[in-house]
Amino acid sequence: MKIVGTPLAVAAAVAAGVGWVMTGEGLGRSHRPASSVQSFSILASEQDGLYAQFTLCEHSARVNCVVDGDTFWFRGEKIRVADIDAPEISEPLCNAERQVGEVARDRLLDILNDGAFSLSTIGRDKDRYGRKLRTVWRSDLSLGEQLVVEGLAARWDAPRRNWCARD
Repeated sequence: MKIVGTPLAVAAAVAAGVGWVMTGEGLGRSHRPASSVQSFSILASEQDGLYAQFTLCEHSARVNCVVDGDTFWFRGEKIRVADIDAPEISEPLCNAERQVGEVARDRLLDILNDGAFSLSTIGRDKDRYGRKLRTVWRSDLSLGEQLVVEGLAARWDAPRRNWCARD
């Protein structure tokens, strides 16, 4: 499967003003207001105080690096982006899933390196693999939701997406 038209799909979603409501706790905030996607590069606000220069985890120390479209290491701790499910890279069901997974991983890397962000908890601290469950924010916009809008992830609370199905 070749991914075609992703920038066009993103532009359409941005132009449509896709909105969402998320809630989270941590870093002094317990509620997130409804927001809509404003642009491809979401500017950080004063509440976004976390920053690192991320790389891919393939050949680097696991300090600040991206594993896949929904998992990254930050300050030596493994973080699972709590509000999304991205395609698998390590054990994909098909080649198409691996390809989209690699695009999602690279996009998460770009988004994280775009500026300051904040993290919030979702009710439980860790998943069954010991990863910290966090929603990633920039200026009250979920960075996970940005991946959903771009077609590179599915919402966590949605039915599991079959990345191998042909559209």
